[in-house]
Amino acid sequence: MFKKILIANRGEIALRIIRAAKDLDIKTVAVYSKADVDSLHTQLADERVCIGPAPASESYLNIPQIISAAIITECDAIHPGYGFLAENATFAEICIEHNIAFIGPSPDVITSMGNKIEAKVLMKKAGVPIVPGSLEAVSSIAEIKKIIQQIRYPVIIKAAAGGGGKGMRIIEDSSQLEPMLNAARLEAEKAFKDSSLYIERYIHEPRHIEVQILADNYGNVIHLGERECSIQSRHQKLIEESPAVNLDPKIKQKMCEIAVKAAKSVKYKSAGTIEFLFDSKKKDFYFIEMNTRIQVEHPVTELVTGMDLVKLQIQLAAGEKLKLAQKDVVVSGHAIECRINAADPDNNFAPSPGKIESLHLPGGPGVRLDTHIYAGYTIPPNYDALIAKLITYGHDRKEAMARMRRALSEFIVNGIKTTVPFHQKILNNKLFIKGEIHTHFLNYMDKK
Repeated sequence: MFKKILIANRGEIALRIIRAAKDLDIKTVAVYSKADVDSLHTQLADERVCIGPAPASESYLNIPQIISAAIITECDAIHPGYGFLAENATFAEICIEHNIAFIGPSPDVITSMGNKIEAKVLMKKAGVPIVPGSLEAVSSIAEIKKIIQQIRYPVIIKAAAGGGGKGMRIIEDSSQLEPMLNAARLEAEKAFKDSSLYIERYIHEPRHIEVQILADNYGNVIHLGERECSIQSRHQKLIEESPAVNLDPKIKQKMCEIAVKAAKSVKYKSAGTIEFLFDSKKKDFYFIEMNTRIQVEHPVTELVTGMDLVKLQIQLAAGEKLKLAQKDVVVSGHAIECRINAADPDNNFAPSPGKIESLHLPGGPGVRLDTHIYAGYTIPPNYDALIAKLITYGHDRKEAMARMRRALSEFIVNGIKTTVPFHQKILNNKLFIKGEIHTHFLNYMDKK
């Protein structure tokens, strides 16, 4: 087992990793930017190292500084969390070159699954269903029109190196094709320094379902059930649940089995997630991507399975065998997670950094809160707006929702705006309560 882990991240996920490491009796090193000098992860780790000024490009994305911090503090492993360098194959490679374990999959798997086109090709070869469309980057209008003749409008253009909705455009008819293509290409280049695009059939009102998998170094792969991630805004998840709502158990089982098959086909090692789009009308599902890291929403899976995914991820990286077989995984009850952001829902979700003047955090039976905020803490404007993950558990979805409503009513933050009121609105929506949800749910929330 590792003796000391450097955490190449910040915020709540850095705290989450510190807690898992402490449970495993592993020392931790927190790295931080000058903007995060007072962040809680710097106070709870065993050691801390400043790696640069506020901009992420000069700190949390600064590979030489992070590797240097790991070397001088004699760390034998680095945990990247999610975001920043978590899916950066070059970073994983450099860690290995310096005899530092990267807590995640191998660099070649990160590369192949990080490119959406390559991932689709690999999945098709493995017999995993994919959305009809191009299997290579598209460039000319003539080439795209030929593909559209086969899959028909509407279509969606996506960035090959993309994520988070960047470099993505929905095209309803031929008049939109050229301007949308150019806009997607420019956005992809700006966001990922890669303007490669691919095209797929656009599925109206799909559901976003993902499957959590665990894989060791010895070919053992299991799944831990599925998560419902359909409540989104601008392709960013807002609420996640496990298990998925109103989904045929046979479809769930098939989806989970195919997720394991997908992971085995690329010789995956570590915790990972296979994401699918589910077409509610046709009852078909399609692979969309694999996340080669721990997910923001991993706590809902932890609550319904009773497992610590971050601990397991560390143990797998240390070379331990999975002690669990698929038959040992039991999903029980229901869990819901709300991502609480420092943002103003009444002002187009504009970021709301600033000092937290006072704070009251929720608690009680069935409530978990993953957060790095505290009274007097100043949220910097430099990073993602996520300030907390509020998770509730119940014997069934009804109880989990009731506990979430209670917990949201107790979550009081003064000094900044948060998305708590917006989550309360969703939790009281009749369609959400009935589980009639899809990725465009927010567009219909006030109309029905």
